[in-house]
Amino acid sequence: MKFIETREQLRTLYRQPGELPQRKEMRRLEAHSKNFLAKSPFVLIGSQDRSGNADVTPKGDKPGFVAVLDDFTIAIPDRPGNNRLDTWENVIENPAVGLIFLIPGMDETLRINGEARLTDDQALREGLAAEGKLPVSVLVVKIRAVYMHCAKAFMRSQLWKPESWPARSEMPTLGEIMRDQLALPQSGGELDTNLAESYRKSMW
Repeated sequence: MKFIETREQLRTLYRQPGELPQRKEMRRLEAHSKNFLAKSPFVLIGSQDRSGNADVTPKGDKPGFVAVLDDFTIAIPDRPGNNRLDTWENVIENPAVGLIFLIPGMDETLRINGEARLTDDQALREGLAAEGKLPVSVLVVKIRAVYMHCAKAFMRSQLWKPESWPARSEMPTLGEIMRDQLALPQSGGELDTNLAESYRKSMW
């Protein structure tokens, strides 16, 4: 298989972007991007460590869980998870992050690229508390680029159309997957019960 190895080779395969795709990138939040963040319950965070090992992690909570600190800065609280800390450890080594914010039912997304740092600042954590519980830490992102992304990927995938969704029964449960992948002695049903109890106790 022949691979494309230079920008010049890549550009011979594609048209130059039009004026609007080039102009849409902004350096600060404005009214529309702030409104999108206020309604978004979900973000994907892309990061890399200093060696280039990549990771994408989802973060979600009630709409508006990501705080706008000013026109150039947002704050993402860390709710309880599995404590692997892949993304958090990455940004300590390499602050560059790429974010994609989603709103259910909306095909367009908001993209933010910037530089991230972690803090356990008490006042900020208190301001980002949920269900009376403070996040352990907060990811503070200094914005370098922000822009709306078009709907084509969501339109092609029909992501928000229930009639296009496969039946949930066509896929095994997480407990069944973990049992097989990790060769665990418990049944899939037992693992699913344990997972459900863990979710109930540690959502926030």
